[in-house]
Amino acid sequence: MRIGLFINEPTSPDALGKLRERIARGADEGFTSAWVSHIFGLDALTALAVAGAAVPGIELGTAVVPTYPRHPAALAQQALTVNAALDGRLTLGIGLSHQVVVEGMFGYGYDRPARHMREYLSVLMPLARGENVTFEGETITARIGLSTPGAGDMPVLIAALAPRMLKLAGEVADGTVLWMTGPRTVAEHIAPAVTEAARAAGRPAPRIVCALPVCVTDDVEAARARAAEVFAVYGQLPSYRAVLDREGAAGPADVAIVGDEETVAARIEALAAAGVTDFAAAEFTSDGRTRKFLKTLL
Repeated sequence: MRIGLFINEPTSPDALGKLRERIARGADEGFTSAWVSHIFGLDALTALAVAGAAVPGIELGTAVVPTYPRHPAALAQQALTVNAALDGRLTLGIGLSHQVVVEGMFGYGYDRPARHMREYLSVLMPLARGENVTFEGETITARIGLSTPGAGDMPVLIAALAPRMLKLAGEVADGTVLWMTGPRTVAEHIAPAVTEAARAAGRPAPRIVCALPVCVTDDVEAARARAAEVFAVYGQLPSYRAVLDREGAAGPADVAIVGDEETVAARIEALAAAGVTDFAAAEFTSDGRTRKFLKTLL
């Protein structure tokens, strides 16, 4: 299992410079990948192009870019441009976002989200391979080809938790990227579904990228309280609530990887045993102990 970093988005005026520093540090320390989210701050793809182009040798991924506000051809063109700027090191992670965002903030309909993702991938995936597309679905139409460099070597992962989305992740995309998903859910639900979908479609074994909060500490109670505070919103969003319930977790603090070095090592090893191909550690403390330990796993 490869070990990468889930990088907290800097919020300072020099956010891109800080992001570049964090990516460079991760690369220098030997982490295989660095992942950034796309919420309401930096545009993840633009930020990776600016901050990551000067940092060689580390995979850079989005976890995840929401699909609804962007036509798949427009997203393909942007992502391929970023992939070219990064010399082929981009992994494009995309996702549906959430109904409260798509409907409440953007004003789009959120009806039948799995249909939306299937149609989205029907346009995005061929364009990512450098192919022309003629497609007319219920919600998306495209008759376009792109001349953007960088096609053919950009993996596309989707945030997939429900059965139909996991089928798409293995059958059409290159795997899934997860957040707030514990090892039991990966082993019993995620890995079997996405792997079987890829096998049935004759596709390569899918990637399963799993990001979780991590803190190496002797004060477990305080760290769990901190995780419960920082990540509280994820216990309220329906898609994450569903996987937390499947894991038997009361909230995000229960899937956070917290404890001393031995405990954290065992929890990370459990993810590998469950079928995770890439672990992205989201550090939520800054005392240095967590990073020091994570480097011993590389």
